[in-house]
Amino acid sequence: MKADKTRENIFSRRTALVVGGQFALLSGLVARMYYLQVHQADRYRTLADENRINLRLLPPPRGFIVDRFGEAMAINVQNYRLVIIPEQAGDAPETLRRLVGLVEISDRDRRRVLREIKRRRAFVPLTIRDGLSWSEVSRLEVNAPDLPGVDIDVGLSRFYPQGTVAAHILGYVSAVTEKLRTGDPLLELPGFRIGKRGIEKRHDLALRGSAGSSEVEVNAIGRVIRELRRREGQAGQRVDLTIDASLQAFVAERLAAEKSAAAVVLDVRNGEVLAMVSTPSFNPNAFNEGLSVPEWRRLVNNPLSPLTNKTISGQYAPGSTFKIAVMLAALEAGISPEQKAFCSGHIKLGNQRFHCWKRVGHGAMTMIDAMRESCDTWFYTIALKLGIDKIAEAAQRLGLGETLGVDLDGEKPGLIPTRAWKKAVIGRRWQRGETLISAIGQGYVLTTPLQLAVMMARVINGGHAITPKIQREPPSGAGDEEIVAVDSPSIGYSAEALKLVATALDSVVNNPRGTAYKSRIRTPSMAMGGKTGTAQVRRISVAERESGILKNNQLMWRERDHALFVGFAPVNDPRYAISVVVEHGGGGSSKAAPIAKDILVTAQKLDSSRNTPPSRVARAPNAERDFD
Repeated sequence: MKADKTRENIFSRRTALVVGGQFALLSGLVARMYYLQVHQADRYRTLADENRINLRLLPPPRGFIVDRFGEAMAINVQNYRLVIIPEQAGDAPETLRRLVGLVEISDRDRRRVLREIKRRRAFVPLTIRDGLSWSEVSRLEVNAPDLPGVDIDVGLSRFYPQGTVAAHILGYVSAVTEKLRTGDPLLELPGFRIGKRGIEKRHDLALRGSAGSSEVEVNAIGRVIRELRRREGQAGQRVDLTIDASLQAFVAERLAAEKSAAAVVLDVRNGEVLAMVSTPSFNPNAFNEGLSVPEWRRLVNNPLSPLTNKTISGQYAPGSTFKIAVMLAALEAGISPEQKAFCSGHIKLGNQRFHCWKRVGHGAMTMIDAMRESCDTWFYTIALKLGIDKIAEAAQRLGLGETLGVDLDGEKPGLIPTRAWKKAVIGRRWQRGETLISAIGQGYVLTTPLQLAVMMARVINGGHAITPKIQREPPSGAGDEEIVAVDSPSIGYSAEALKLVATALDSVVNNPRGTAYKSRIRTPSMAMGGKTGTAQVRRISVAERESGILKNNQLMWRERDHALFVGFAPVNDPRYAISVVVEHGGGGSSKAAPIAKDILVTAQKLDSSRNTPPSRVARAPNAERDFD
């Protein structure tokens, strides 16, 4: 009896403990639920919404690049992409096999897609191919019922209407590499492109614009159910260039026959670059589409350097075009334009002979005569009186030997040597013979085609230190005369000295004894002046001089002289300055001057001050023949 009572008491206590524990647990749960549902309601509502709603960035349309008349040079076009959603496609390899029968898909793309399918979630669309043609889209749409999981996505892609014509100016866009990711969310977007060269790179941030956003409802595993809200981004800014697209196209076609060449056309009044062509070129559209490794290697390893903008990065001995600087230095030093020197075909300095290009000599030459016939001996004689430092000073005033700040990356400074430069860099004293070589634009002297065009412009515009510009402010309605050279500082030469140089350059082309007479423009109102140049790239031995110097067409291409010409037009009211460099082209008078003539005729026919671009421009190399 007593034992039964004891067991009953124990059972009662245990029951009480269990009930009490359950009550305490229930109370704790109720309290916790109250805390979470009341006190933490806002926090967990936000978390729930974030799990349910995703905010996605929308890439903005990239800003257009246009020429001086608003003609499009870089635009965005609809891009049809072929995509596959693996979870809907079922047998992905079989689906890809069917697609190959309808559109072209490379083995490389097929392998990439199969690799990505294994790495990504099955509901994430994968791009199979960009840039579908309309006929390809049509074929895919017709066969859509037999292609589960395959879709066509419509987006925007960068396009360059002129193709290779302005590639070195515009540059290109391509995918963002890991190294270039800066934390900007835009750069994380699949397929987003950024500027890699040229204007596209220089003005990349402005061209990008600002992203839009899309709020989409997703389920627990992240699959999109519907779009809730969309805010479109702001398109990138438009960039206006000083380039005349029609003139640019003509220059590119005129240089197309040359293996490697460069040409620049400037407005002498304000430094606006009207055309800038480097050949060979490349197709910027190919970079947007995606180059294969072999294609990239072919471009990089091409000995003609198609990726290099030779107008600003090519550094060449200027040859006799440099005599313009020597003539100005002579006039500055008080040397009379009637100063004569006798040319017998060479000059002796110590035990060395420095030869004139005309082996039999020119006879007695004045300053104008020497420029007209490009007499090396006259310039040798004057250079000995001047010294290298005075010549260098004149060259630097004309814009040689320094970067000019054009709105493109990769500009090289060239080189104008001085006594101090040689001592500091090479550690040796300057030799008088080096002054002679420098006076005819050889030796250490290096210039870029852009610098040569600027030199010509500064001489011919009255001595105003214009600097080249390639970006143009959008038209304000004030007219083409809004920016004029007179606003630029002076390079410090008298009007008389500059007029004498202009007269000499006129005679180079329009006097029957001038080196460029065969390339004259026969219409007086369009006449050009200028200076030819031929720069040696090899040393001519004594033995070769005695046996007969080989002509350029007898040499391998790499050993032929560079051909140069700098010029301006029209002579009576200069508006355009030009420089042409043809690598290993031979003589400046036979190769570069005819090219410059064709370009300057076309530039004047087009007239960059016109209000609208022409509907169609003749772009054949002999377009100006009717003027001869």
